[in-house]
Amino acid sequence: MKRVVVSLIVVFLCRGADGSAAAADWTAVKTPSPGPPQSIGFYSAGCLQGAQALPFDGPGYEAIRVSRNRYWGQPVTLNFIQALSQKVHTLGQAPLYIGDIGQPRGGPSPVGHASHQNGLDADIWYERQPGPRRPPAERENPRLRSLVIDDQALDDSLFNGQHVALIRTAAEMPNLDRMFVNRWIKARLCQTVIGDRSWLRKVVPWYGHDDHFHVRLYCPPGNPQCKPQADFPHNDGCGEALDWWLKQPPTVFPSDEEMAKRYKPPKLPPACQAVLNAP
Repeated sequence: MKRVVVSLIVVFLCRGADGSAAAADWTAVKTPSPGPPQSIGFYSAGCLQGAQALPFDGPGYEAIRVSRNRYWGQPVTLNFIQALSQKVHTLGQAPLYIGDIGQPRGGPSPVGHASHQNGLDADIWYERQPGPRRPPAERENPRLRSLVIDDQALDDSLFNGQHVALIRTAAEMPNLDRMFVNRWIKARLCQTVIGDRSWLRKVVPWYGHDDHFHVRLYCPPGNPQCKPQADFPHNDGCGEALDWWLKQPPTVFPSDEEMAKRYKPPKLPPACQAVLNAP
């Protein structure tokens, strides 16, 4: 079977090797920088001043894998997560697993993420853990099943109406620029959603994202150094663009070791050096 190897490092991060600091430098800093929250630069080439931490537990959500120290973000991002989680709780669904948001000062991480650099991205997992909450230390390696079989079709033994309700609820939230999902999830939504389909525009297919979806928020007002992402067509995204995605061979991701070899630091805005060096 023909497959295509895709590296997120190549897709997102190859902006030249003259970046201001290595990813390890950003990961080594364990606390946020002082000052008011400011997203600086682009989602895949930026940083975050004055980050705030998402509480590990809240109504309708649980943070997972907190040892990564990637639960920092813009207040607007934390508010989005908490408001979405409350809505999902009201729908009677089990608490959401909240994954990576960003590092204490944003910036590039060593392997695994190309974006999540300016405090406006967050990963939300499809998997749930019904029943009593477990302490954060017991949520380091939760079961996180894919909803897609070999990047060739949805797993209908797992995908259900709760996932549709969750995606729609997130897509209709204020401040959302777009959200990334697996192409087969987008295709199923295009095939089955009836009535108001305007929210489908915000649901964008991208590589991977078979076990979680990724929300990306607009640059907040009062953040002049935040670089927005380019606009995209104002339709449901179910036409030729989706057809192109569905024609692509199944994706195989390289190992972490191979991705690390290909990694080239992004060129960050000059202001990020001050954020990194701040006490």
